[in-house]
Amino acid sequence: MRKRNVLTALTLTFATVATGTGFAASPKKPAPAQQDGLERFREQKVVWGACQDEKLAASGTECARVTVPLDYRAPDGRTLQIAISRIKARDNGKGKGKAKTRRGILQTNPGGPGGPGLSMPAELRERLSPEVAAAYDIIGMDHRGVGESNPLDCGLARTAWIRSAGNDRAGFDENVRLARQDARKCAAKYSGTLAHYSTRNIARDVDIVRAVLGERRTSWFGQSYGTILGATYAQMFPERVDRLVLDSAPDPVKYGDMRLAQDMGPVNEKALDEFAAWAAPRHSRYRLGATPAAVRSTVEGLVQRAMDEPVKVGPYRVDGHDLPLFLFDLGVDAQKNTQYAEVVRNLLDAADGKANTPHPYLLEQLKVMSDPAGSGMSAGISGQLAVLCADTTMPRDPEWYWRALERSRAEQPVFGPALNGPLPCAFWKERPSEKLTEINNKVPALQLQATVDTRTSYEQGLGMHRAMRGSVLVTVPTRTHAVIVSRPGTCADKAVDDYLLRGTLPARDITCKPAA
Repeated sequence: MRKRNVLTALTLTFATVATGTGFAASPKKPAPAQQDGLERFREQKVVWGACQDEKLAASGTECARVTVPLDYRAPDGRTLQIAISRIKARDNGKGKGKAKTRRGILQTNPGGPGGPGLSMPAELRERLSPEVAAAYDIIGMDHRGVGESNPLDCGLARTAWIRSAGNDRAGFDENVRLARQDARKCAAKYSGTLAHYSTRNIARDVDIVRAVLGERRTSWFGQSYGTILGATYAQMFPERVDRLVLDSAPDPVKYGDMRLAQDMGPVNEKALDEFAAWAAPRHSRYRLGATPAAVRSTVEGLVQRAMDEPVKVGPYRVDGHDLPLFLFDLGVDAQKNTQYAEVVRNLLDAADGKANTPHPYLLEQLKVMSDPAGSGMSAGISGQLAVLCADTTMPRDPEWYWRALERSRAEQPVFGPALNGPLPCAFWKERPSEKLTEINNKVPALQLQATVDTRTSYEQGLGMHRAMRGSVLVTVPTRTHAVIVSRPGTCADKAVDDYLLRGTLPARDITCKPAA
């Protein structure tokens, strides 16, 4: 499964809301027992065809659209078109005895919120065993407001909400101004609809997809935010869950409020320390410092230099407000250490005025940042914010954030000023239309978590483990996010295979052996 770059990972597209139904009823499918006004949605006929994306179509993925209500409390009102995808099981399910291996559907979410999911079935199939691929139709979905599912685009002028306030109040005040501006733009363009982009409504969309595919139950594979969505689905529809895999989970108690972002600060500082310990023995190659303390000092010094005077990178400039965003991305995985060192060395040489070729990573990211609309990142962050801000409320007083930021500086000199500023949700006009689902159940689940995860920390993952009381935790001792994507060959692979194929969970929580 491909890795997303820093901007798509963070901002992980709603021109208009569809007003017609766009589907035909299927007379062959019996009406469901529940009478809640959603019968016509559950009974619609799905027409599979070629995907719009040529690479996706070439992978063997089929695509379709499913109609759902914008507001589940008013099913006769406006509707949305949800784009879904499918990689069919290698077994057609028509055999008898041992010949029949198809189990059902495996619905997926890549994370975000706001991560487009149509490509996930093809990508996930590359990581699952052939036996699992034979047993499931793997289903992808661009959730409401994202990708090909009535994408939202507030016309934002930036590509990520992570921006360092720097050393003074002026940088913080600029962050407040940007957050207010983003909130106002979204409110002006989508007045009266934004509260409907909640995780609870996305979970209801997932259940409509399950129903129209003719399945009594569904299995689930979710990464990052996809674990919140999977756990929410299991809480709302426990009788419809078959097998549930949660990879790199946040704490559902902290999801949606500022604690989720603030908890990223300490673990990202730890990732910087781990990188420094790796780079110090390689000082002769990268010249970043001969001791871990010297490497950290070099990185902190680079951030300060960029704050004082932006660093020229080709036709672009990198200032100290944006630089921590790149470090945030480079530190996510220990396997990026070489790139991390190359980028820091490149920036140091550029800051010293030495002739050098700009690092391709920097050029790629800065090109995207210079054109949020053209790159699609304005839409990406719009979809992400719509979900986050429909799910919860955040403190509205800027001074709350300033005090938190100031408290973080001593122990989080690089990431504290970047992860304690207000999100646009702090100034969102529309309040959530319903409370977040409290996760507290015994639905069986397999949970995978890395010991150093800079997005959803290990401690956050333990919060999900406590909330999903029927879960078994597989710990992978490494620095990464999304275990199945990034660490093939660990005991997590076998645990996923055993569970999805045979329904067998480990007898107790387990820890994989460190990679050789």
